[in-house]
Amino acid sequence: MTAILWNFFSFILALAILIAVHEWGHFWVARRCGVRVERFSLGFGKVLFSRKDKLGTEFSLSLIPLGGYVKMLDERVDPVPAELKSQAFNNKAVWQRFAIVAAGPAANFVFALFAFWLMFMVGVPTVKPVIGEVRPQTAAAAAGLQAGMEILQIGEQTTPDWEAVAYALVGHLGDDEVQLTVQDDRGIRLQKQLSLQGWALDGTEEQAPFTALGIDPLGPQVTLEVGQLVADGSAERAGLLVGDRLLAANGQPLTEWQQFVTLVQASPDRSITLRVLRAGAELELALIPAAREQQGKVQGYVGLAPKVLPLDDKYRVEMHYGPVDALWAGVQKTGAVMSLTVDMLGKLITGVVSLDNLSGPISIAKGAGSTASFGLVYFLGFLALVSVNLGIINLFPLPVLDGGHLLFFVFEAITGRPVPEKVQEYAFKFGAAVLVCLMGIALFNDFVRL
Repeated sequence: MTAILWNFFSFILALAILIAVHEWGHFWVARRCGVRVERFSLGFGKVLFSRKDKLGTEFSLSLIPLGGYVKMLDERVDPVPAELKSQAFNNKAVWQRFAIVAAGPAANFVFALFAFWLMFMVGVPTVKPVIGEVRPQTAAAAAGLQAGMEILQIGEQTTPDWEAVAYALVGHLGDDEVQLTVQDDRGIRLQKQLSLQGWALDGTEEQAPFTALGIDPLGPQVTLEVGQLVADGSAERAGLLVGDRLLAANGQPLTEWQQFVTLVQASPDRSITLRVLRAGAELELALIPAAREQQGKVQGYVGLAPKVLPLDDKYRVEMHYGPVDALWAGVQKTGAVMSLTVDMLGKLITGVVSLDNLSGPISIAKGAGSTASFGLVYFLGFLALVSVNLGIINLFPLPVLDGGHLLFFVFEAITGRPVPEKVQEYAFKFGAAVLVCLMGIALFNDFVRL
């Protein structure tokens, strides 16, 4: 319950920031174009708080925090007194109306740049993309990738960390193969051709793109030494002590922690003969895992955690820059995210990427909560990513979005007359239907992933 509440409040905070930024873009440009703004609202429904400025704009905070709007004086909506007609949105030049509408998405892009700039100013702790394991009979194994290699570049994109590796691979989704530049543990650079045939995103958040290709990152080393014991758990009752090293189970040598986990989970209420090393001497113990239900299956558990050796500092880096360099890094990051978002949306439309990969508010809330729990730097990165997505999606040429209005203004600028109201009405209905369908798919995907 605590995690759900944390995700919810993090989501509301993120949503409030991004909506405020988007609507402020519309508001700021509208004011400079001489349009009278009647209300700037965060949220819908019952007004919880409001105040007016000296120009007559009401700033309000409403009960339902799932959107916002800027209400401008407009003869198409309400009657306008003769003395205020010059301040009505519909009476402004087409280029001014275009600028006002485009300012919302533009503000999202500027905010993303600002958030990335702050992120790089504070410093982003990250990990070099060094391969920890290459699983056999996978695309990575076929390409000749090996444990200990560092991925320096994918295609034309440099990859300083695993996030960059994931972004670069997703950018090549639908290609037959991609060239990787790697460096082995001797410092020698090599070129590897990684096949992408048959590779697709799985529509869940559980698996990273590189993991699906057979690459496991180098991370903290999980040993076979007992690191922690749950009081009165099965492991403690069997006589295990912190510092014991697991050697074998049921006569089979143990070489990695996952072997032991798999055996325990498969043996609820069944005895396991365990051989351990303690203070230089080998002992044999009888371990009986308790039973519990996990995801509809009965599994064994013993109340035991391994000792984990942290990742060596030589693999850790911090992307930390001064104001000017951080700004340039922010520009590059914003551009890369924009390019990837446009590319992914294009692949969704063409069917290269399945609609199963669409995410809705539940997935976004989980992302907000997890990044907020990691700290300010990660939350800033999340805000920047969602802000870019919000800006680009709003530019889609659907009449209910900013992009649809911009398309109408382009038509008006070319022909010298506005799009007929009847055409606009039907277009708005079509756009709303498409948007509702997409939201329905995204929500369905969210519930499937729960």
